[in-house]
Amino acid sequence: MKRSRFAEEQIIGVLREHEAGASVAELCRKHGISSATFYAWKAKFGGMEVSDAKRLKTLDAENARLKRLYADAMLDNTGLKELLAKKMATPAARRDAVAHLRTSLEVSERRACTIIAADRSTVRYCSQRPDDAGVRARLRELADLRRRFGYRRLHVLLRGEGHTLNRKKTQRLYREKGLAVRRRRSRRRIAVARTPIPRPEGPNCRWSTDFVHDQLACGRRFRVLTVIDDVTKECLAAVPDTSLTGKRVVREMGALIARRGRPDVIVSDNGTEFTSSAVLAFIQATKVDWRYITPGKPTENAFAESFQGRMRDACLNAHLFFSMNHARAAVARWVEEFNTARPHSAIGYMTPAAYAAKLAAMGDRLRVTEALHRSPIALSAQARQFDRGTPASAG
Repeated sequence: MKRSRFAEEQIIGVLREHEAGASVAELCRKHGISSATFYAWKAKFGGMEVSDAKRLKTLDAENARLKRLYADAMLDNTGLKELLAKKMATPAARRDAVAHLRTSLEVSERRACTIIAADRSTVRYCSQRPDDAGVRARLRELADLRRRFGYRRLHVLLRGEGHTLNRKKTQRLYREKGLAVRRRRSRRRIAVARTPIPRPEGPNCRWSTDFVHDQLACGRRFRVLTVIDDVTKECLAAVPDTSLTGKRVVREMGALIARRGRPDVIVSDNGTEFTSSAVLAFIQATKVDWRYITPGKPTENAFAESFQGRMRDACLNAHLFFSMNHARAAVARWVEEFNTARPHSAIGYMTPAAYAAKLAAMGDRLRVTEALHRSPIALSAQARQFDRGTPASAG
């Protein structure tokens, strides 16, 4: 709207001249206005004083300001309603929200940042993070190769190949690639008090053994006898067969003892194979301390149960076996990989074979140290000194 060249005080002065007796034509000719303008002034300012005009001008300005504030509040309210379903907890989410407000409401960047209380430097920030295409590709390859590995074990493998990154970055890339492993949940059971198992002192001190079941593609069932070293976490034996009797268990245990030496303790459940007469005769002959867990409490044989869960998850459930030879070859490959390539979380993400070698080296150094500090010749006892004293004088 074009601003008038007459102020409100001047308009009221013209109207006062008309009230004093001046004609409309004379006033229009004098002030250079049309009669329509004069009558418009009269309709708006007729009967008003100068103070009233000033007050009216102030009210109009205040009314315009309130209208602007109301319009801004309504605009902010509309923008916030559109963002109710969006989470703005991260800088990236705030940048997306600002872009949405600028597109939908056609507001400036400053206004959009004010609506969601975001810092403009955060919105304008351009990421300097490298692409990491090589690490992402290798992570995908390792995840495809080790389908049941989580990001922690994949992180150990990446670090072993020379990639420099921390665990949190591996976890972020792992999530971005959608490589999360689906967890298999077991049915709920009533919680009972667990009997604590004393920890063994060193390698080859305690073995845990148990059976795990599976079946071939034709439906024929077979079992795998597993023997675990509870300290080094090595799989000492994994024997798949359709028939594993007590005599077969004794034969496999005897071959294992001949190869690695006799353990202090062997832990097993109360299965018929482990309680057979052949096993009892083997225990008496070899003087092995064979301990049976409490019936109905498999948690007392937790090391074997944990290993069997890994075997079922990563090997038995991942293969369809067509013959026993196929099953034996697949189990042997997986056991070799478990011992030499799979990082184990219970031993600091080392492989069981590397951990066993480390413990063996520590034991050798300890024995050498003890031998060096041991004195080869015992010290002879010092001859006692007898104080004969002064002989008493005769008489």
